[in-house]
Amino acid sequence: MDTTALDASYFDEQLYVKHVAVDNVIFGYHDRELKVLLQRPNYQQKWTVAGGYVRKTESVEEAAHNIAFLRTGLKDLFLEQFRSFGNPSRTKEDWLAIKKSFENAGVQPPPDSWILDYSVSIAFYTLTEFSLVSVQKGPFDEALEWWPVAQLPPMMFDHALIIEEALKALRRDIYHYPIGYELLPRKFTLPEIHSLYETILGKTLDNRNFTRKLMSSGIIKKLDEIRSIGAHRSPYLYKFEKKKYDAALKNGIFLGF
Repeated sequence: MDTTALDASYFDEQLYVKHVAVDNVIFGYHDRELKVLLQRPNYQQKWTVAGGYVRKTESVEEAAHNIAFLRTGLKDLFLEQFRSFGNPSRTKEDWLAIKKSFENAGVQPPPDSWILDYSVSIAFYTLTEFSLVSVQKGPFDEALEWWPVAQLPPMMFDHALIIEEALKALRRDIYHYPIGYELLPRKFTLPEIHSLYETILGKTLDNRNFTRKLMSSGIIKKLDEIRSIGAHRSPYLYKFEKKKYDAALKNGIFLGF
């Protein structure tokens, strides 16, 4: 739900594409956990992914980018459309509670407003480096927080399913696109990128095979720099090779770990 402005214009059908929403599953990686940025509407106990309706002046991709920017403060993040969700019962149970949130915030939805009716959601996932995000709560949000994907709070509507499907899409795409670039700091160690891929895929990856496949792809390169993390522990740093990364992002690769 769009939190940029909470007033009567929010219900103006001249501004929005009726019955079409965009939900954006924003992933970050922190402390060896894959996390998702969730919002909790005012006066609610359940949470949702970041989302909003599509203005008539923007494409669905632009809407997804705007939603990510409003919550993270970052522009031009990597995002991927992965599914749409449409079912007459997908929002029915929780919309009365949302209507109450509007009223408690001093905004009265028209009784026949399309916004309280069945909408189809076009779903994207977005990847961002956790440390760069400046979480920005909107006027309709009671809270906006990172949650581990493995420990989600109670979710509204069908948003638990949306996150589940986003994770499936991410796991599928990680074999074909070098998406670690979006989640790691600019410089990283081999153990760090190995841990990232294991966390996303939810399985153990043979270390030597993983390193061999990743290095042979040409998308990362070793730097003449080390990170000192203790006695006898000074691993080399690596970074993504931007030209190879861009080509792999455009044409795809296969990382058969």
